[in-house]
Amino acid sequence: MTQPPSPLPDKAQNRRLPLLIVVTGATASGKTDLAIRLAERFGTEIISADSRQIYRNMPVTTAVPTVEQRARVMHHLVEAIDIDTPYSAAAFEKDSLEILPHLFSRAGCAVVCGGSMLYIDALTRGLDDIPTISDTVRNRVREIYAQSGLEGVAAILQLYDPEYYEQVDKANPRRVMHAIEICMQSGKTFSQLRAAKRTERPFRTLTLAIDRPRQELFGRIDARVLRMVENGMEEEARRLYPFRTLNALNTVGFKEWFAYFDGLMSRETAIARIAKNTRVYAKKQLTWLKRRDDIVWLDGSPASEEKAIGIIATALS
Repeated sequence: MTQPPSPLPDKAQNRRLPLLIVVTGATASGKTDLAIRLAERFGTEIISADSRQIYRNMPVTTAVPTVEQRARVMHHLVEAIDIDTPYSAAAFEKDSLEILPHLFSRAGCAVVCGGSMLYIDALTRGLDDIPTISDTVRNRVREIYAQSGLEGVAAILQLYDPEYYEQVDKANPRRVMHAIEICMQSGKTFSQLRAAKRTERPFRTLTLAIDRPRQELFGRIDARVLRMVENGMEEEARRLYPFRTLNALNTVGFKEWFAYFDGLMSRETAIARIAKNTRVYAKKQLTWLKRRDDIVWLDGSPASEEKAIGIIATALS
């Protein structure tokens, strides 16, 4: 893939700033292992940018770093809050900006690892100037959803903002409806607001993204889903079933098990759907990333990792 001409501007004033190393990519691409190796190599710690790993008591389905992995490198914002506690990109931005100065003071760099792209954008670029949604607009969108369902609101989003329509999780009504609310309230597309001028940060950012060959990635996803089932994914979902209306559980892995528990599909179908929906989510993550022009792409090979290590070492020298 084409590399950006200069992922880190070579200016004296910028070189004095600490370095934030972002490790991202599609789910199951190997982000956690790479982030741990980089953190060990450069003597720093990891902040998790995962909108589900932040919650406690759901480690199997959210693939939180293992006890052994967290013993190797300190992970922040992993299993940090209860599932009934609201959390957002704004909260992640605030929490991360409070943690980073301590990591920078010790190592001059820090690693952020995850696939929640809104979280990463919030931290590295700042939040967009999203308008406050009026009750009138919110109630109107709710009426549309009540009358037309998820397909109806998704079709409206496609008309208002075809660019974001291609990226959003169209199985998540909350995200689809919120994007429509923003379009209605602002008179602009959500994509336009997200593309606004980025916020200046007191650190440099190097974004590394893993993009394995598609069939290899899909094979890794399928294998990981089967490992999760073997490790107690179904039992975890049964334990959390009484809380199924919480937003924290509105995600791939829980939704399919809950449908099985409700008698809407067989167990085998639920497992197959988890793998399929995870593959769809992975493609959306890559679509989101490929609109950026400041990413160093890695193919998951040792050679590409060594290249990334060289870039980081040069930036820190």
